[in-house]
Amino acid sequence: MTTRSGQGRGRTDPGLDAIMSERRRLIGLAYRLLGSLAEAEDAVQETYTRWYAMSRQQQDAIESPGAWLTTVASRICLNLLGSARARRETYVGDWIPEPLPERTGWISGRSDGAPADPADRVTLDESLSLAFLVVLESMTPAERVAFILHDVFRHPFAEVAEIVGRSPAACRQLASSARRRIRVARPSATPTAQRAGVVRAFMQAWEAKDIDALVRLLDPDAKATADGGGLAITFLEPIEGGEQIARAWIELARHRPDDMTFHERTVNGQPGLVAQQNGAIVTVFAFQVEGDRIQRIWVVRNPDKLRPWTVD
Repeated sequence: MTTRSGQGRGRTDPGLDAIMSERRRLIGLAYRLLGSLAEAEDAVQETYTRWYAMSRQQQDAIESPGAWLTTVASRICLNLLGSARARRETYVGDWIPEPLPERTGWISGRSDGAPADPADRVTLDESLSLAFLVVLESMTPAERVAFILHDVFRHPFAEVAEIVGRSPAACRQLASSARRRIRVARPSATPTAQRAGVVRAFMQAWEAKDIDALVRLLDPDAKATADGGGLAITFLEPIEGGEQIARAWIELARHRPDDMTFHERTVNGQPGLVAQQNGAIVTVFAFQVEGDRIQRIWVVRNPDKLRPWTVD
Protein backbone atom coordinates (compact mmCIF):
# COMPACT_ATOMS: atom_id res chain seq x y z
CA MET A 1 0.00 0.00 0.00
CA THR A 2 1.09 3.53 -0.66
CA THR A 3 0.46 6.66 1.32
CA ARG A 4 -2.07 9.16 -0.01
CA SER A 5 0.15 12.18 -0.59
CA GLY A 6 -1.47 15.41 0.47
CA GLN A 7 -4.73 13.74 1.50
CA GLY A 8 -6.09 14.12 4.99
CA ARG A 9 -4.03 17.24 5.79
CA GLY A 10 -6.03 19.74 7.78
CA ARG A 11 -8.95 17.32 8.00
CA THR A 12 -10.63 16.26 11.19
CA ASP A 13 -11.72 12.99 9.58
CA PRO A 14 -9.54 11.44 6.85
CA GLY A 15 -12.29 8.89 6.03
CA LEU A 16 -15.08 11.42 5.51
CA ASP A 17 -14.73 11.63 1.74
CA ALA A 18 -14.74 7.85 1.43
CA ILE A 19 -17.90 7.58 3.52
CA MET A 20 -19.74 10.29 1.61
CA SER A 21 -18.85 8.97 -1.84
CA GLU A 22 -18.90 5.21 -1.27
CA ARG A 23 -21.75 4.39 1.13
CA ARG A 24 -24.54 4.29 -1.43
CA ARG A 25 -22.53 2.13 -3.79
CA LEU A 26 -21.59 -0.23 -0.98
CA ILE A 27 -25.21 -0.66 0.09
CA GLY A 28 -26.15 -1.37 -3.52
CA LEU A 29 -23.39 -3.97 -3.74
CA ALA A 30 -24.27 -5.57 -0.41
CA TYR A 31 -28.00 -5.69 -1.26
CA ARG A 32 -27.30 -7.59 -4.45
CA LEU A 33 -24.99 -9.96 -2.60
CA LEU A 34 -27.33 -10.61 0.32
CA GLY A 35 -30.83 -10.04 -1.07
CA SER A 36 -31.73 -8.14 2.10
CA LEU A 37 -31.58 -4.39 2.57
CA ALA A 38 -31.45 -4.71 6.36
CA GLU A 39 -28.50 -7.12 6.18
CA ALA A 40 -26.82 -4.93 3.56
CA GLU A 41 -27.05 -1.89 5.82
CA ASP A 42 -25.61 -3.91 8.72
CA ALA A 43 -22.74 -5.15 6.54
CA VAL A 44 -21.88 -1.63 5.42
CA GLN A 45 -22.11 -0.34 8.98
CA GLU A 46 -19.66 -3.05 10.07
CA THR A 47 -17.37 -2.03 7.20
CA TYR A 48 -17.20 1.56 8.43
CA THR A 49 -16.78 0.38 12.02
CA ARG A 50 -13.63 -1.42 10.90
CA TRP A 51 -12.44 1.69 9.05
CA TYR A 52 -12.78 3.83 12.14
CA ALA A 53 -11.15 1.17 14.30
CA MET A 54 -7.89 1.90 12.47
CA SER A 55 -5.51 4.63 13.52
CA ARG A 56 -5.10 7.79 11.48
CA GLN A 57 -1.72 6.49 10.32
CA GLN A 58 -3.26 3.23 9.12
CA GLN A 59 -6.00 5.09 7.26
CA ASP A 60 -3.50 7.40 5.56
CA ALA A 61 -1.49 4.36 4.43
CA ILE A 62 -4.44 3.16 2.34
CA GLU A 63 -4.10 4.45 -1.20
CA SER A 64 -7.75 3.91 -2.17
CA PRO A 65 -10.29 4.00 0.70
CA GLY A 66 -13.03 3.07 -1.77
CA ALA A 67 -11.25 -0.11 -2.84
CA TRP A 68 -10.54 -0.98 0.80
CA LEU A 69 -14.18 -0.46 1.76
CA THR A 70 -15.36 -2.58 -1.18
CA THR A 71 -13.00 -5.41 -0.24
CA VAL A 72 -14.04 -5.42 3.42
CA ALA A 73 -17.77 -5.14 2.65
CA SER A 74 -17.57 -7.97 0.10
CA ARG A 75 -15.74 -10.24 2.54
CA ILE A 76 -18.31 -9.51 5.25
CA CYS A 77 -21.08 -10.37 2.77
CA LEU A 78 -19.28 -13.55 1.73
CA ASN A 79 -19.22 -14.69 5.36
CA LEU A 80 -22.86 -13.71 5.86
CA LEU A 81 -23.91 -15.68 2.79
CA GLY A 82 -22.48 -18.83 4.32
CA SER A 83 -24.40 -18.40 7.56
CA ALA A 84 -27.55 -17.26 5.73
CA ARG A 85 -27.83 -20.64 4.03
CA ALA A 86 -28.00 -22.34 7.40
CA ARG A 87 -30.58 -19.85 8.72
CA ARG A 88 -32.81 -20.25 5.68
CA GLU A 89 -33.00 -24.00 6.19
CA THR A 90 -35.21 -23.28 9.21
CA TYR A 91 -37.12 -20.41 7.56
CA VAL A 92 -40.89 -20.89 7.51
CA GLY A 93 -41.91 -21.32 3.87
CA ASP A 94 -39.97 -19.99 0.89
CA TRP A 95 -37.40 -17.21 1.30
CA ILE A 96 -37.76 -14.44 -1.28
CA PRO A 97 -35.28 -11.56 -1.52
CA GLU A 98 -36.44 -8.33 0.07
CA PRO A 99 -38.40 -6.24 -2.47
CA LEU A 100 -37.47 -2.62 -3.01
CA PRO A 101 -39.88 0.24 -3.80
CA GLU A 102 -39.51 2.60 -6.72
CA ARG A 103 -37.05 4.92 -5.05
CA THR A 104 -33.96 2.83 -5.82
CA GLY A 105 -31.74 5.52 -7.33
CA TRP A 106 -29.75 5.61 -4.12
CA ILE A 107 -28.93 1.92 -4.43
CA SER A 108 -27.87 1.90 -8.08
CA GLY A 109 -24.72 4.00 -8.03
CA ARG A 110 -22.03 2.81 -10.38
CA SER A 111 -18.57 1.62 -9.47
CA ASP A 112 -15.36 3.26 -10.63
CA GLY A 113 -14.10 -0.17 -11.61
CA ALA A 114 -13.26 -1.53 -15.04
CA PRO A 115 -15.51 -0.51 -17.93
CA ALA A 116 -18.05 -2.95 -19.31
CA ASP A 117 -17.08 -4.77 -22.45
CA PRO A 118 -18.58 -8.29 -22.90
CA ALA A 119 -22.05 -8.17 -24.43
CA ASP A 120 -23.42 -10.60 -21.85
CA ARG A 121 -22.56 -8.37 -18.88
CA VAL A 122 -25.66 -7.33 -16.97
CA THR A 123 -26.51 -3.75 -16.09
CA LEU A 124 -27.13 -2.46 -12.59
CA ASP A 125 -30.83 -2.00 -13.38
CA GLU A 126 -31.13 -5.59 -14.56
CA SER A 127 -29.40 -6.85 -11.43
CA LEU A 128 -32.09 -5.33 -9.22
CA SER A 129 -34.99 -7.37 -10.61
CA LEU A 130 -36.50 -9.92 -8.25
CA ALA A 131 -36.18 -12.62 -10.93
CA PHE A 132 -32.44 -11.92 -11.04
CA LEU A 133 -32.07 -11.94 -7.25
CA VAL A 134 -34.01 -15.20 -6.95
CA VAL A 135 -31.57 -16.92 -9.33
CA LEU A 136 -28.65 -15.53 -7.31
CA GLU A 137 -30.03 -17.47 -4.34
CA SER A 138 -29.27 -20.73 -6.17
CA MET A 139 -25.55 -19.91 -6.40
CA THR A 140 -22.79 -20.74 -3.97
CA PRO A 141 -21.55 -17.75 -1.94
CA ALA A 142 -18.30 -17.65 -3.92
CA GLU A 143 -20.14 -17.77 -7.27
CA ARG A 144 -22.46 -14.97 -6.20
CA VAL A 145 -19.67 -12.69 -5.00
CA ALA A 146 -17.47 -13.32 -8.05
CA PHE A 147 -20.35 -12.75 -10.46
CA ILE A 148 -21.71 -9.58 -8.81
CA LEU A 149 -18.28 -8.00 -8.39
CA HIS A 150 -17.14 -8.78 -11.94
CA ASP A 151 -20.21 -8.88 -14.18
CA VAL A 152 -22.29 -6.25 -12.40
CA PHE A 153 -19.82 -3.91 -10.68
CA ARG A 154 -17.04 -4.42 -13.26
CA HIS A 155 -14.17 -5.29 -10.93
CA PRO A 156 -11.31 -7.16 -12.65
CA PHE A 157 -10.74 -10.77 -11.66
CA ALA A 158 -7.44 -9.88 -9.98
CA GLU A 159 -9.37 -7.78 -7.45
CA VAL A 160 -12.13 -10.37 -7.13
CA ALA A 161 -9.51 -13.02 -6.37
CA GLU A 162 -8.19 -11.03 -3.40
CA ILE A 163 -11.71 -10.75 -1.98
CA VAL A 164 -12.83 -14.34 -2.55
CA GLY A 165 -9.50 -15.86 -1.62
CA ARG A 166 -9.05 -17.82 -4.84
CA SER A 167 -6.97 -17.41 -7.97
CA PRO A 168 -8.12 -15.10 -10.79
CA ALA A 169 -8.61 -18.16 -13.00
CA ALA A 170 -10.80 -19.82 -10.37
CA CYS A 171 -12.85 -16.62 -10.00
CA ARG A 172 -13.29 -16.48 -13.76
CA GLN A 173 -14.72 -20.00 -13.61
CA LEU A 174 -17.01 -19.06 -10.75
CA ALA A 175 -18.38 -16.10 -12.69
CA SER A 176 -18.81 -18.22 -15.80
CA SER A 177 -20.79 -20.81 -13.86
CA ALA A 178 -22.95 -18.09 -12.34
CA ARG A 179 -23.47 -16.51 -15.76
CA ARG A 180 -24.93 -19.75 -17.11
CA ARG A 181 -27.45 -19.78 -14.28
CA ILE A 182 -28.39 -16.14 -14.65
CA ARG A 183 -29.25 -16.35 -18.35
CA VAL A 184 -32.70 -17.66 -17.41
CA ALA A 185 -33.34 -14.40 -15.52
CA ARG A 186 -32.29 -11.97 -18.22
CA PRO A 187 -34.81 -9.17 -18.63
CA SER A 188 -37.90 -9.73 -20.70
CA ALA A 189 -37.84 -8.44 -24.26
CA THR A 190 -41.42 -7.29 -23.69
CA PRO A 191 -41.56 -3.47 -23.45
CA THR A 192 -42.09 -2.08 -19.96
CA ALA A 193 -45.38 -0.44 -20.91
CA GLN A 194 -46.72 -3.76 -22.18
CA ARG A 195 -45.63 -5.57 -19.02
CA ALA A 196 -47.27 -2.87 -16.91
CA GLY A 197 -50.45 -3.33 -18.93
CA VAL A 198 -50.47 -7.06 -18.23
CA VAL A 199 -50.00 -6.45 -14.49
CA ARG A 200 -52.79 -3.83 -14.54
CA ALA A 201 -55.13 -6.23 -16.36
CA PHE A 202 -54.28 -8.92 -13.79
CA MET A 203 -55.20 -6.56 -10.95
CA GLN A 204 -58.47 -5.61 -12.61
CA ALA A 205 -59.42 -9.23 -13.31
CA TRP A 206 -58.54 -10.15 -9.75
CA GLU A 207 -60.67 -7.38 -8.28
CA ALA A 208 -63.53 -8.38 -10.60
CA LYS A 209 -63.13 -12.03 -9.58
CA ASP A 210 -62.96 -12.90 -13.28
CA ILE A 211 -61.27 -16.30 -13.31
CA ASP A 212 -61.38 -16.66 -17.10
CA ALA A 213 -59.54 -13.35 -17.55
CA LEU A 214 -56.94 -14.41 -14.97
CA VAL A 215 -56.35 -17.71 -16.74
CA ARG A 216 -55.82 -15.88 -20.04
CA LEU A 217 -53.22 -13.62 -18.41
CA LEU A 218 -51.28 -16.48 -16.82
CA ASP A 219 -48.88 -18.77 -18.63
CA PRO A 220 -50.11 -22.39 -18.38
CA ASP A 221 -46.83 -23.23 -16.58
CA ALA A 222 -46.88 -20.15 -14.35
CA LYS A 223 -45.64 -20.42 -10.78
CA ALA A 224 -46.49 -18.36 -7.70
CA THR A 225 -44.28 -18.29 -4.60
CA ALA A 226 -45.02 -16.55 -1.31
CA ASP A 227 -42.91 -15.43 1.63
CA GLY A 228 -44.58 -14.78 4.97
CA GLY A 229 -41.64 -15.88 7.11
CA GLY A 230 -44.06 -17.34 9.66
CA LEU A 231 -45.07 -13.77 10.54
CA ALA A 232 -47.96 -13.34 8.08
CA ILE A 233 -50.56 -15.73 6.67
CA THR A 234 -49.84 -16.94 3.15
CA PHE A 235 -49.51 -20.18 1.19
CA LEU A 236 -46.44 -22.16 2.24
CA GLU A 237 -45.91 -24.20 -0.92
CA PRO A 238 -45.55 -22.72 -4.41
CA ILE A 239 -48.64 -22.86 -6.63
CA GLU A 240 -47.92 -24.22 -10.09
CA GLY A 241 -50.06 -23.88 -13.21
CA GLY A 242 -51.98 -20.89 -14.52
CA GLU A 243 -55.42 -22.29 -13.76
CA GLN A 244 -54.43 -23.30 -10.22
CA ILE A 245 -53.04 -19.82 -9.56
CA ALA A 246 -56.17 -18.18 -10.94
CA ARG A 247 -58.38 -20.25 -8.63
CA ALA A 248 -56.16 -19.41 -5.64
CA TRP A 249 -56.30 -15.69 -6.44
CA ILE A 250 -60.11 -15.80 -6.76
CA GLU A 251 -60.23 -17.39 -3.33
CA LEU A 252 -58.02 -14.61 -1.99
CA ALA A 253 -60.34 -12.02 -3.53
CA ARG A 254 -63.34 -13.56 -1.81
CA HIS A 255 -61.68 -13.21 1.58
CA ARG A 256 -60.12 -9.80 1.03
CA PRO A 257 -60.79 -7.36 3.90
CA ASP A 258 -63.01 -4.41 2.99
CA ASP A 259 -60.29 -1.91 3.86
CA MET A 260 -57.65 -3.53 1.65
CA THR A 261 -56.84 -1.82 -1.66
CA PHE A 262 -54.50 -2.72 -4.50
CA HIS A 263 -52.18 -0.28 -6.25
CA GLU A 264 -49.72 -0.42 -9.13
CA ARG A 265 -46.15 0.14 -7.97
CA THR A 266 -42.64 -0.37 -9.28
CA VAL A 267 -41.02 -3.34 -7.51
CA ASN A 268 -37.24 -3.63 -7.97
CA GLY A 269 -37.52 -1.61 -11.15
CA GLN A 270 -40.31 -3.75 -12.65
CA PRO A 271 -44.12 -3.30 -12.83
CA GLY A 272 -45.73 -4.73 -9.71
CA LEU A 273 -48.58 -4.40 -7.25
CA VAL A 274 -48.98 -3.71 -3.55
CA ALA A 275 -51.82 -4.36 -1.12
CA GLN A 276 -52.48 -1.55 1.32
CA GLN A 277 -54.46 -1.81 4.55
CA ASN A 278 -54.97 0.85 7.21
CA GLY A 279 -52.45 3.05 5.42
CA ALA A 280 -49.70 0.41 5.46
CA ILE A 281 -48.27 -1.80 2.72
CA VAL A 282 -49.00 -5.37 3.83
CA THR A 283 -48.12 -7.30 0.65
CA VAL A 284 -45.86 -6.72 -2.34
CA PHE A 285 -46.41 -8.61 -5.60
CA ALA A 286 -43.60 -8.91 -8.15
CA PHE A 287 -44.10 -10.38 -11.62
CA GLN A 288 -42.14 -11.90 -14.46
CA VAL A 289 -44.00 -11.14 -17.69
CA GLU A 290 -43.20 -12.46 -21.16
CA GLY A 291 -45.34 -11.20 -24.01
CA ASP A 292 -48.94 -11.02 -22.83
CA ARG A 293 -48.65 -13.58 -20.05
CA ILE A 294 -47.35 -13.80 -16.51
CA GLN A 295 -44.79 -16.54 -15.89
CA ARG A 296 -43.86 -15.93 -12.26
CA ILE A 297 -45.45 -14.21 -9.27
CA TRP A 298 -43.59 -13.51 -6.03
CA VAL A 299 -45.70 -12.54 -3.02
CA VAL A 300 -43.90 -10.98 -0.06
CA ARG A 301 -45.87 -10.61 3.17
CA ASN A 302 -43.12 -10.92 5.76
CA PRO A 303 -43.41 -7.54 7.56
CA ASP A 304 -39.68 -7.48 8.24
CA LYS A 305 -39.09 -7.36 4.48
CA LEU A 306 -41.61 -4.58 3.90
CA ARG A 307 -39.74 -2.01 5.99
CA PRO A 308 -38.56 0.01 2.94
CA TRP A 309 -42.23 0.40 1.96
CA THR A 310 -43.40 1.96 5.22
CA VAL A 311 -42.82 5.48 3.91
CA ASP A 312 -44.60 4.78 0.64
